[in-house]
Amino acid sequence: MAELQEVQITEEKPLLPGQTPEAAKTHSVETPYGSVTFTVYGTPKPKRPAILTYHDVGLNYKSCFQSLFQFGDMQEIIQNFVRVHVDAPGMEEGAPVFPLGYQYPSLDQLADMIPCILQYLNFSAIIGVGVGAGAYVLSRYALTGLTSSISEMILGHLFSQEELSGNSELIQKYRNIITHAPNLDNIELYWNSYNNRRDLNLERGGAVTLKCPVMLVVGDQAPHEDAVVECNSKLDPTQTSFLKMADSGGQPQLTQPGKLTEAFKYFLQGMGYMASSCMTRLSRSRTASLTSAASIDGNRSRSRTLSQSSESGTLPSGPPGHTMEVSC
Repeated sequence: MAELQEVQITEEKPLLPGQTPEAAKTHSVETPYGSVTFTVYGTPKPKRPAILTYHDVGLNYKSCFQSLFQFGDMQEIIQNFVRVHVDAPGMEEGAPVFPLGYQYPSLDQLADMIPCILQYLNFSAIIGVGVGAGAYVLSRYALTGLTSSISEMILGHLFSQEELSGNSELIQKYRNIITHAPNLDNIELYWNSYNNRRDLNLERGGAVTLKCPVMLVVGDQAPHEDAVVECNSKLDPTQTSFLKMADSGGQPQLTQPGKLTEAFKYFLQGMGYMASSCMTRLSRSRTASLTSAASIDGNRSRSRTLSQSSESGTLPSGPPGHTMEVSC
């Protein structure tokens, strides 16, 4: 979903004593059913949904909702929530007239645009405020929001927001693969199972932990980077290698197969396999700084941290019992 425009504006409204104008940003993003424009007021509040409005026929967001959100008693509410005002296609101020023969989206398709907006803003929950046709659109979204946008939801799971906004050939390829998959219904069932997964309840030093060698790999700015970092903190450091790849996004095996292959070879060598395997020309020419430190009580295995530039990407081979945190 590519951003078409972003402008800084100030809402025109009478201010109460002591109030300052709210800053607003207007965005347009492409969806499978055309471009949609929306205006955001305020900043996201931790652990709070956004208020999202959708106007009725013959109106736009200002003519439909401005009086309500300018009302004095409403100020206490809007100070505690970020607001997203959606304009139906062609209803925003200054919108050009659609060409003759243009097929306007159905109300169901308008509802299908909402997940694209939320994906762009990285919002996971909303409080919907709709009037007339807008109320129908929001109701339809509430009924079918996940199902109707399954491909976009999965893309947001696979790739970072930066990758999706860049809309590279890779993103276009996988959007086409997922959107037009003949087994999309089966994919949705797999997706639902994933979303209903149970926590592994891993605990470093506890009864539930992985006792085998583990290599964790995550791309920088990946959608679930924090989750992988947290997982690493719960695993046995003497059995775990943690690799964070630069310029790889959410799918390192697609974007950085060379670096990942090298790291995998080193991981296998650390387990005692492929001892005579040759590394690539790049890995033989690379240098790295390595620091080692023994634990105070002497009972724990040594831990090692490898710091490398973004051009590197190798893991030093070594016997099991070492935790390696690599940024490459």
